[in-house]
Amino acid sequence: MKSYTLKSIGKTSDYMTIVREMEDGFVVKIFRDMDGYEDIKTDYISKELFESCIRTGYLTEIKEKVAVGA
Repeated sequence: MKSYTLKSIGKTSDYMTIVREMEDGFVVKIFRDMDGYEDIKTDYISKELFESCIRTGYLTEIKEKVAVGA
């Protein structure tokens, strides 16, 4: 399970973790910290959009293990 930081405005430390790979995309869990309030969502991202986000730097792979919340 790989994790990626999300490029964001300000000093937030938002990241996402791939939960499952599918034929045409990924099921991901997105973790956002909004002024101490943690927002966790499970969503789908197509492989095409994912690859575009990697190319543009919106997503950057995290080399260290990230603790996954609830």
